[in-house]
Amino acid sequence: MKLTVLASGSKANCYVLQNENTALIIEAGVPMSQVYECIGYNIKKVVACLVSHEHKDHCKYVGQYLDAGIDVFASSGTIEAIDIAGFRKMKPLIGKKVVVMKEWSIMPFDVEHDCNDPFGFLIYHNECGNLLFATDTYYLKYRFDDLNHILIECNYQDEVLKESVEKGLLHPVVRRRTLQSHMSLRTCIKTLAENKLSNVVNIVLLHLSSLNSDEDHMKTKIGLNTGKRVFIAKKGLVIDINKDF
Repeated sequence: MKLTVLASGSKANCYVLQNENTALIIEAGVPMSQVYECIGYNIKKVVACLVSHEHKDHCKYVGQYLDAGIDVFASSGTIEAIDIAGFRKMKPLIGKKVVVMKEWSIMPFDVEHDCNDPFGFLIYHNECGNLLFATDTYYLKYRFDDLNHILIECNYQDEVLKESVEKGLLHPVVRRRTLQSHMSLRTCIKTLAENKLSNVVNIVLLHLSSLNSDEDHMKTKIGLNTGKRVFIAKKGLVIDINKDF
């Protein structure tokens, strides 16, 4: 099983988990043409697309995915907020209720963001094991056991965010919104420490701010605090996400 990052950040987000026979898409923030290329134009192997919330960098191209015949899932609140017109509709998920999609199992859970009913996802496939996906949330109130891979937001560093305001690069209102909707490096470290990491193979840091983060510093700090292999989610990143390596 491989993870391919098609986009991650404030402009667009899309991630593909796939092997030769199956694919699961997370977020619909890039055009369907990029997804086609990623999956080798084999649309039949796509079981679903999961959308975490209503903000455009995560859902802008939902209509294209639906038109391609992909089942797109999200919370009822997200579906209401996106309000896609057309014959094919998004499908609702219920928080903490496991849904089986062929060989995949997905459990959505609520996260903390400034929108209508946002979700993170606990995803299971026999090949990759348990994968945690949590983006655009300033805090995770749930704890997870037996994780194999973690994809988690690490948006900003407190000191860099403060400095951006002091230099006039960022409006104080935007800083307040960031504090109430995105995960800091400090909170990311604390969150990882509160989860059982003994079986974790990869940690992938998502949705880094281009202005308020230093990716090398973040990668180093997370690595030192967890002892795990750490990646920064950037367009073009492809990594193995098998259970054991």
